[in-house]
Amino acid sequence: MNMVYANDKSIDVKPPLLSTSFRTRDVIMDAQRLGAMHQTRVSFVRTLLRKIDREKWTLSTHLWDLDENGYGKVIYRLHTPEHLYHLVVFCNELADDERNDRVIAQKWDVTFGLVFGEISEELLNNLQANVPLQEAGRNSNMMMVLARANKSVRVFDHIVSSLAAGKQPEIDVLAQVGYILRTTAVYGNGKFGIYDFKPLDHSEDFNQSFRAQMCAVYLLREFSLDWVDYLAQKKGGSNAVKLHPEIKRYLGIGNATGLGMAPYLINHPCVVDQWLTTREEALQATLVCHIEPKETAHFASLIKRAIQHFNEIVTINEQQVKRNETVVSELIILQNNLMTTINNNATWADFLQAHDHLSFESQEVIISCLIELYPERVDALLESVNADEALSLPKGKVIQDLIDVLEQHYRWAIDIDFTQPENSHWFWYRSIDKEEPRMGIRGQEPGADRELSLDIARQANHLYLALKQANSKQLISEFILNKPKYRSIARRVWTMGHKQLGDIQMNVLHKDALPMHLLRCKLSMFGATKFDPRSDRWVRITLFQGAPLFAEVGSDEWLFPLLPDVSIEQGGSDL
Repeated sequence: MNMVYANDKSIDVKPPLLSTSFRTRDVIMDAQRLGAMHQTRVSFVRTLLRKIDREKWTLSTHLWDLDENGYGKVIYRLHTPEHLYHLVVFCNELADDERNDRVIAQKWDVTFGLVFGEISEELLNNLQANVPLQEAGRNSNMMMVLARANKSVRVFDHIVSSLAAGKQPEIDVLAQVGYILRTTAVYGNGKFGIYDFKPLDHSEDFNQSFRAQMCAVYLLREFSLDWVDYLAQKKGGSNAVKLHPEIKRYLGIGNATGLGMAPYLINHPCVVDQWLTTREEALQATLVCHIEPKETAHFASLIKRAIQHFNEIVTINEQQVKRNETVVSELIILQNNLMTTINNNATWADFLQAHDHLSFESQEVIISCLIELYPERVDALLESVNADEALSLPKGKVIQDLIDVLEQHYRWAIDIDFTQPENSHWFWYRSIDKEEPRMGIRGQEPGADRELSLDIARQANHLYLALKQANSKQLISEFILNKPKYRSIARRVWTMGHKQLGDIQMNVLHKDALPMHLLRCKLSMFGATKFDPRSDRWVRITLFQGAPLFAEVGSDEWLFPLLPDVSIEQGGSDL
């Protein structure tokens, strides 16, 4: 790991700027490293819960209209200091052969939405008629988030039957999944006619990246826990018990994510740069600090927790199993030698540098733990994840200026030989049926005529070759006027070349390119845990696993969630 050391290592109230970063953009934006990221204190689920706690948001059940089988509708009322919102949930009977996590599904166990303002009878009737249809519905423009979820049938049935019989569910069964419901799509920002997020730019509630979507998912988690308690009581009557609070905290909301998420990171480079810059600034705020006993003890406890967390993860993916085993073995060695290493390093930057030989997964675990150590420094970055997405070229610049940017920040792209077939192996396109992003093999599969412009490395490479053939003193504007096909990539290269971190350094067309790296990067920024790849193109994860329940949201220590130990308290309180 190439680390650039700053001169000033003193502790300051403000986080350091990335101009004095300990790590270069080539290190941070490497696709393999991004594909090893974990939840941190600045992930969206974490910042949301701190906001809920700080501003004392309240949640109440507005309507509970379910039959004895758990089908019907439920509405939760959410009050913030600014506004009123409602989570509206519809529970539908679904045959096992109708349950499908792909975007092409047409029926789901649960459909739901986060609605702005009051819900009149007319609006509720509209929601009931259209929300279960999802994309096919005529959705209200008061709905901020439109989403759906399916049961983890085995976990769902086991929890309900256990509680109905007066006992807690088996922890080993819960560990296989870690959630009751998993979302298969969570739409926002005007999609399918719903509420446009632009008015929220001036709102303090949901003016940050994906905050409305994460809030809807968090409230769905509350519903899932209430749902199994309700069904257990209906099934078991006076014998039934409630789900143990520790188990409730352990269970999150699952998510099945495929290729559809990957294009976002390529199509919104300024947003991604800001996300990762904020995350890096949070790390720098820690790295400049001298190592002290209090923080050492905290760090040691987090590493111990991480070891247990990775030991407990269940995944069917052999490569992920090996990665998790490597993390455990490397962290155990780190744990055993911690005091020696601490004594040999003055700052956390020195400490991180001393472990740059570890796997990316282990290094990223260390980074997540380090960011936890100084909340008073890190939490100041809470509202720093939005970005101006404009891509532009300045006036008066000549071709050599753009060449200099390419040679300084796009060497990873301009050094690729795109005449070699392996460097253009894949093409990305959208399926006709559901506009679902897919990958095809160039020259072997149909769809190349609909190729998406996700080939940033190839475009930057071709721009560089064209610029090298032009007069270096020619104005860029004149060059673009004569060759307008380069306008878009020239704007992107100039803009991102002058950002703190710039573009993700990945040729998505390469034969060995792994879309999973892109999925993992975005999901870790959301705050996902327990990555369970089902192929190199889709993954199951868990959100809010280990998070405090809404009623106790003051607790914020839930990095690397662990299986609950409720062996002493089998059973539970009566309903």
